[in-house]
Amino acid sequence: MNEKTTIATKELLYKIADDLLIIGHRNSEWTGLGPILEEDISFSSMAQDKIGQSMSVFQILQQLGEGEPDTVAFNRASENFYNSQFVELPNGEYDFSLMRHFLYDHADQLRFEMLAKSSFDPIAKLAQKIKGELKYHVYHANIWVTKLGNANEESHSRMQTALNECWNFALGMFEESEFENTLINEKIFAGENELKKKWLENISLILEKASLKIPEEKNWKPFFGGRKHIHTEYLKPLVDEMGEVFSIDPGVEW
Repeated sequence: MNEKTTIATKELLYKIADDLLIIGHRNSEWTGLGPILEEDISFSSMAQDKIGQSMSVFQILQQLGEGEPDTVAFNRASENFYNSQFVELPNGEYDFSLMRHFLYDHADQLRFEMLAKSSFDPIAKLAQKIKGELKYHVYHANIWVTKLGNANEESHSRMQTALNECWNFALGMFEESEFENTLINEKIFAGENELKKKWLENISLILEKASLKIPEEKNWKPFFGGRKHIHTEYLKPLVDEMGEVFSIDPGVEW
């Protein structure tokens, strides 16, 4: 790859890895707090998957000349993260976390399905490897969003409110890179607009089954900035907490 293509690829990988790392840690916060034991276990398991997936992407970045995965994940200032603002928001009530899980994981699954066809072989191979895990995550989200959307009046109202609260943050996941054309032309990734189109098609079918309505398009105001290191007040405390043990002795062998 030439220099521009390498830079474009690194930025793409960083935003994928950072999204996975941050949402993984957010989901892990439900351990011991889930509304029922089944969900406690499910959120913990999916959180573990996501953090493992982020490590795999960081390993590819290391092959491209970046630092060791643990150092990059736990010894970076929060202002250097590429994650979307959506994944760094506090968990809130379970309905918010579940809706975020639904909206994020549909995008995540589709992104990796697209990357399975990437001309950049390392990410294409990884995408093929983890597609099974992602199908389980989406399946879990679909079941619970549909069940709670149709359960009773209060449940439906809470899920609709969660969708409304999540929506513009979720749209921020598709913030375009300045290298978008390079990624598309080099067939590394088909682009954020194509991903968003597929995502809207997929989630619309499930939300209709759940009797939930996507906000009117005139009210769509994406929260962009995360991909360009503009974050909410919530990221720094989370990053500090994530790196607390690592910062004590970065060279320790466990």
